[in-house]
Amino acid sequence: MGDVIIAGIGQIPVGEHWDLPLHTLSTRAALAAIKDSGGLRPQAMYIGNFAASILSHQANLGALLTDHAGLTGIEAYTVEAAGASGAAALRVGYLAVRSGFVESALVVGVEKWTDRIGPDLEAAAALAEDYDYEAMTGLTPAGQAGLLMQRYLHEYGAPRLAFAAFPLLAHANAVNNPYAMYRKAIRPEVYENAEPVSDPLNMFDSAPYADGAAAVLLARTSGLPEGYAHPRVRISGSSVAVDTLALHDRPDPLAFEAAARSTQSACRQAGILPADVDFFELSDTFSIFAALSLEAAGFARRGEGWKLAQDGSLALGGKLPILTMGGHKARGNPIGAAGVYQIVEAVLQLRGQAGANQVKNARRALVQSLGGPAATAVTHVLERV
Repeated sequence: MGDVIIAGIGQIPVGEHWDLPLHTLSTRAALAAIKDSGGLRPQAMYIGNFAASILSHQANLGALLTDHAGLTGIEAYTVEAAGASGAAALRVGYLAVRSGFVESALVVGVEKWTDRIGPDLEAAAALAEDYDYEAMTGLTPAGQAGLLMQRYLHEYGAPRLAFAAFPLLAHANAVNNPYAMYRKAIRPEVYENAEPVSDPLNMFDSAPYADGAAAVLLARTSGLPEGYAHPRVRISGSSVAVDTLALHDRPDPLAFEAAARSTQSACRQAGILPADVDFFELSDTFSIFAALSLEAAGFARRGEGWKLAQDGSLALGGKLPILTMGGHKARGNPIGAAGVYQIVEAVLQLRGQAGANQVKNARRALVQSLGGPAATAVTHVLERV
């Protein structure tokens, strides 16, 4: 059927958009992606969203968002997989185009977190957990991550402050990202003195929830407009894997098995090994997730993911750059949209359009999104062709 090309990309700044409704966020990103593609009109629209039904009192996003974008009449619906919702929507769009069912598909990730305030937000975030055994007892996503980090420190003897390297790197990379929420580097002592969130996690170990929307337009090579202006970036591998929802049901909570299986499957489809990629956009919802993701993907041995952040290997000029535009921590984490932001940022790198954050000779990317503590893992391999 030919390659599936990411023909257009669009995004809005991540932040607190108190004055903008959900459909405006989505429309701005969608129209930007259509314009970037050279004006392709999508035949389908797949939406990644996590919490609109509870925070914005809005479901049936397929009808709402196509209407406001001037795309009524096409196939459209929402895909939900917690923090991996945007990436899962991309997976659906990829399959639709790859199968030949549609010639082009628009994938939009959107989240409007600031439609509510206070305890309602914690209740919404906890929807990603097992309600009967986790959320109902008061366990929050930050609480889960704190338990994982505590266990990691106990199991492997890693120094607590070693995890500072992940948020420090994210904030340093976000300085030059105009779409990032926090465009300011932080010093080690700022991390050390940060307020605790869920011991041993502190404020800088947790990515801030935010509003945002990002979009990509997919098309087959034969469907690109004449004189297409951008370097072509294709999806060469796509995979979803799931694990138990509740952490206590896993034989080893520190083994992100779904992330490992998803990585292996996506790389196998692309005909590569993980070591063949030039950078890795991982989900740093919490800094412990970054270390566990590096281990699950095979870049580090168990208990040693934190070591990669100590020697410069993960910096923009290192062997395996990560969080190249700030990651969830500094770009901000618009939950259902986060996975599409990751793809947009990877495409910018592969096109050579990442400005001061450009990864040198970037030809191949591994992009992974996690729903909850890797209960769902969606992995894509992108290549410049």
